Amino acid sequence: MTTTQQSRLPNPAVLIPELAQIGGVLFQAVGNGSIPQTTIGLVQLRAGQIVGNTYLTALHTGNLRRAGEAEDRITAVASWPDAPHFTPAERVALALVEAVLTPSSHGERVPDELYAEASAHYDDKALATLTTAIGQVCFFIPLALIGKPLPGVAPAAQWRD
Repeated sequence: MTTTQQSRLPNPAVLIPELAQIGGVLFQAVGNGSIPQTTIGLVQLRAGQIVGNTYLTALHTGNLRRAGEAEDRITAVASWPDAPHFTPAERVALALVEAVLTPSSHGERVPDELYAEASAHYDDKALATLTTAIGQVCFFIPLALIGKPLPGVAPAAQWRD
């Protein structure tokens, strides 16, 4: 097995300069203060775990650590349903990202019951923000899976020329 020292794709932000604008607008929309940044980080970490991408899991784990998040909570994201470390609001946020990113064997991915539970914890703006946070990470998943950036390496240092 060979190891690579750069991603498979050239820097997508150079190929498509609008990506920086899109990323910036998404970051601004998700950072509107209607839900805790920790919740966003936990949800985005779980998304990286679900799609099995080391770059995304390392990125979001690092972001949570830099924000001062407890190591036991970060570790427990992988097994959140039986972990005692999360608030009810965080649990429903994690349930939503699971529902969006995994097929359901019983119909709708986001059933009315899950939406009702989410609505009990989040007002309309917060729920729209949470939905956008899931969309934000989903926007970057194809770049992470196809481009295969290196975990823990600054973007400028790893993209193929």
